[in-house]
Amino acid sequence: MEWPLDGFFCQFFCYYLGEKGRREIPRVAISRFKQAIDPRAARQGFAPGHKNEGYMANRVVIGSQWGDEGKAKVVDFLTLDADIIVRFQGGANAGHTVEVGDQKFVFHLIPSGIMHQDKICVIGNGVVLDPIQTLAEIADLHTKGINPEGRLFIANNAHVVLPYHSTLDKAKEKKAGKAAIGTTGRGIGPCYSDKVNRIGVRVGDLMDERELRPRVEAMAKVHNEEFTVMYDVPAIDPEVVIKDYLELGQKIKPFVTDVSEMLYKAVKAGKRLVFEGAQGTILDVDQGTYPFVTSSNTVAGYASCGAGVGPTALDEVWGVVKAYTTRVGNGPFPTELLDETGDTLRKIGNEYGATTGRNRRCGWFDAVIGRYAQRINGVDYWALTKLDVLDTFPVVKICTGYRRKDGFVYTTFPADLDALAQCEPVYEELPGWQCETSHITDYAELPENAKKYINRILDLVGGQLGVLSVGPARETTLRINI
Repeated sequence: MEWPLDGFFCQFFCYYLGEKGRREIPRVAISRFKQAIDPRAARQGFAPGHKNEGYMANRVVIGSQWGDEGKAKVVDFLTLDADIIVRFQGGANAGHTVEVGDQKFVFHLIPSGIMHQDKICVIGNGVVLDPIQTLAEIADLHTKGINPEGRLFIANNAHVVLPYHSTLDKAKEKKAGKAAIGTTGRGIGPCYSDKVNRIGVRVGDLMDERELRPRVEAMAKVHNEEFTVMYDVPAIDPEVVIKDYLELGQKIKPFVTDVSEMLYKAVKAGKRLVFEGAQGTILDVDQGTYPFVTSSNTVAGYASCGAGVGPTALDEVWGVVKAYTTRVGNGPFPTELLDETGDTLRKIGNEYGATTGRNRRCGWFDAVIGRYAQRINGVDYWALTKLDVLDTFPVVKICTGYRRKDGFVYTTFPADLDALAQCEPVYEELPGWQCETSHITDYAELPENAKKYINRILDLVGGQLGVLSVGPARETTLRINI
């Protein structure tokens, strides 16, 4: 039986309670009410109004800083309760690292849940796919005893990263000099640009030369002119690209399908989905520190568009944050520490890019961007990672605002980068706990000062803690409040 009036009931209760009620009802309470009358909950054997033991909402997992927050580890953990894991945006510029036992997995395109033999993994249409990288990851999985065949699916309408794109990406960065954005050089931005300009190549085109040839030839004409006139880069032969990518198309063909239709049926059948984002909220092309951003939408709202599912299929948003803050590439970073403390965070936290190997810029936890991420994404639960990196610090700090030279303090994240550059962080200091936490398996066993630090972060950003990570391994992940 379907329950089409779930939205009506929620609206009715909010109206009945008035504006004050709307403000004071916790989001999670509303979410759980919706779950109680959700048709998928009924299909899983729960009657309306039941406690719904074992019910799992469809979850969106997004980075809530500048990326590299530990999303892959969190997704791997949440995958235990899921049936399908969906990557919905970004490309091979993202690097997701998961450690299982003595094995270390680094994924750039394949969803982190692929390591679980009973799980389905999907690359959605919002991803820009590098077929070479994808096949390399598939081959690496085979070497480690993991077979993705029959469990990995790629959207036929996802756009393809071609050699033109990486060449153009690197050429633009070189020419920009000091004004460079700090991209990975993987061709992600140019690929998204071609997508928007309607001259891109999609995965389905790789299966048919009649579709691929005119698109590659048109793209070559545009980009080769740029190469020779603007960047002094040798032109790319479209015939070589057509030949190579038709071959690549045949290799990935077994994995290609209509992902939107597949996920629609899965949602209708009551399957449990986790939607995996890449990069972080503050790198979103619309909401981030523009122009020092990635070329896609990294926020939770894009999960629907990038996977080809309706927004009503999304039940919960999980925001992932480190216990401190890092950033790769250029652009503003208010809490960056250019001193011994920053070096210590980098060394203990092993803060080097999974994709580029570049040093990550390190700083104290920034509650301003945490609040911003909560507002933009509607975070229900936080996953706080790398708490153990702070174990040795006698004092830990949280940025609560940005102070301008005239004394004005921003408590919300400003869109004006010039204004941001003229600000200095306002810190709140808390005593450290100076003892090891990586062995802890129960939240209650945490040092009191560590609990106070976590609780203060939650007070400042809003929402509640769902997962706490105190180490890189799978077993160092603590389940909280879920």
